[in-house]
Amino acid sequence: MDTDCVMHACGSSALLWRAAEARAARRAGIVGTLVGALARQPRQNARLGRPVELLKEEARLLGEEEGWALSHAPERSERSPVPLPGLAEQHRERMEHSYAEQSLLALQERKAVLQRVLAEKQGADDDDNRAVRDRLGNLDDTFSFPRSAMAVQLSTARAGLGHDPEERRFLVSELLRTRDEQFEIRFRVFRDLRNKGFYLTSGGKFGGDYLVYPGDPLRFHAHFIALCVALETALPLCDVLALSRLGVNVKKTVLLCSPSSEGTVAYTSLQWSGMA
Repeated sequence: MDTDCVMHACGSSALLWRAAEARAARRAGIVGTLVGALARQPRQNARLGRPVELLKEEARLLGEEEGWALSHAPERSERSPVPLPGLAEQHRERMEHSYAEQSLLALQERKAVLQRVLAEKQGADDDDNRAVRDRLGNLDDTFSFPRSAMAVQLSTARAGLGHDPEERRFLVSELLRTRDEQFEIRFRVFRDLRNKGFYLTSGGKFGGDYLVYPGDPLRFHAHFIALCVALETALPLCDVLALSRLGVNVKKTVLLCSPSSEGTVAYTSLQWSGMA
């Protein structure tokens, strides 16, 4: 058990901020979803970084079977009070510091461009080279970085953790503690499949509850689309046909997963074989 690992509650989600916690969760078969921006490539969403956002079922499984704690940010009243004028001054100082850093980086980039131009113009007309050298020499005095070109910097490590008390009571991570019937069905299916050695991720984009992998999703494609339904639920025939056809189109088998009162889970696979 990784009892030293902590999940951090942010709104209705559980997040893993530290790399050690993300690795420990992966060893326990919990995949999660990377939702943070990369420090060196913040303006893209093709490759994401920490934090890792957990499904409610993943967070509950880590808490109940791995002994992980769920950490809530302290209420505003528990922190040392900071007057609003002080916050505004801190914000202005951070903005000025950010502007100075970005100005320096922009100046260095402009110098690198001019030096590249000089290197490419070796042997070219002397007047052109002289003009570029003059611009490079005067750049420290003439360069101006407009504030409108500043990149927006967000303190993502503190996102959602600074609500006022009224808002925090409203966003008190109720969804992490949801115990309605459908959540219980989903969690029992999640726990059973995980105990069988499968890896699970959210299956919303394929019309199911989970995508089920035979191993780590970094190495395998999903084999099943799991749909969690109660045993007594009556499914319309058109829904069964639609699910079967969907599974064929994405080359996956649809699993109807139904927990029983004895604690076991019944699985029914659906496959589209056409009609004569």
